[in-house]
Amino acid sequence: MKEYLKEHHCSIKQLVKKFAETEVRPLAKEIDRQEEFSTHLTKRMGELGLFGIAIPEQYGGKGLDYMSFIVAVEELAKVDGSQASTLAAHNALGIMPIYKYGTEAQKMKYLPQLCTGNHTWAFGLTERNAGSDSRATESKAVLKDGKWHINGAKTFISNAASSVSLGVSAQVITNESNGVKELSVILIEKGTAGYTTEPIKGKMMWRGSDTGSLTFDNVAVPQENLLGELGKGAKIMLETLDAGRLSIAAMGVGLAQGAYEMALEYANKRIQFGKPIAKFQAISFKLAEMATKIEAARSLLYHAVWLKDNNEPYGKEAAMAKLFCSEIAREVANEAVQIHGAWGLVDAYDVERFYRDQRLLEIGEGTSEILKLVISRSIL
Repeated sequence: MKEYLKEHHCSIKQLVKKFAETEVRPLAKEIDRQEEFSTHLTKRMGELGLFGIAIPEQYGGKGLDYMSFIVAVEELAKVDGSQASTLAAHNALGIMPIYKYGTEAQKMKYLPQLCTGNHTWAFGLTERNAGSDSRATESKAVLKDGKWHINGAKTFISNAASSVSLGVSAQVITNESNGVKELSVILIEKGTAGYTTEPIKGKMMWRGSDTGSLTFDNVAVPQENLLGELGKGAKIMLETLDAGRLSIAAMGVGLAQGAYEMALEYANKRIQFGKPIAKFQAISFKLAEMATKIEAARSLLYHAVWLKDNNEPYGKEAAMAKLFCSEIAREVANEAVQIHGAWGLVDAYDVERFYRDQRLLEIGEGTSEILKLVISRSIL
């Protein structure tokens, strides 16, 4: 991958790798067991400059490119999917839309504090009856006396319910006539009367991430809280998801790499029939296939990110990368558990957590089925 990674990317990789190994790994297992969102690790990510890594310095960010963000997510995902998801959702879905579509006043108000790690921001799309079909959105906003009055609910929203969550960019209906919905995005701060959040517990995966359900009960916010143009909510959502899919793909590559490294280490230590199981062709061939798949996935991801950083169209490639990398994560995690045998089924080994964490990658930010639809439309 040398043709894609410059010196500053390698520096970011080393910085995040050290953080993940020395600060995240010792806490990851207990965080998962307790289903705790770590404000401490979130703040540390902010202190390292990972929140707002691709946001210009004038708004409190580091002013680096998207590849820097992607390699940071990848390195975190090698150790813990929960912390990687916090970083991915905050940067790609939370603050990037504010930077890209916000007014100067909105950028100056929100971005500096959202680049510190003291607060997170969410993007509210999914509802009970709206997900892949975003046009099925039911949350509504009515403009009256200079304020948006919002009613509705969102669910499975990342970085929305913890004590450090600052607010959400919510996609809502701002007009509906003749069965056609006008969708817009409105900024809603936590603490606004009528806006309540509830954490979702009992998750199979990312048990240390902040996932919540949101309720808007006649929430009133100023008219200037509209993000971007009125009626352009679908466009904002689709462009946000394109960028977000790259971060999910990075989580897939990172998780696969982490699972592969665990399997490789275990296979070299586990003795059966008088020698390490890595010496048996059945196991060595599994490891060879895992390594090959990871390299192919990383190449596809980095190419898509390169397109984005060079202002080239990348929507199709982002969908391909997210689809392929998430499926490779599943395949590699599955084989890693197989190599561990019975030990892969208990949390004494981290590979059990990785096996659970990979499952969302084929669902979040576009299911594999929807991504195939997106890709097919771009090639037919």
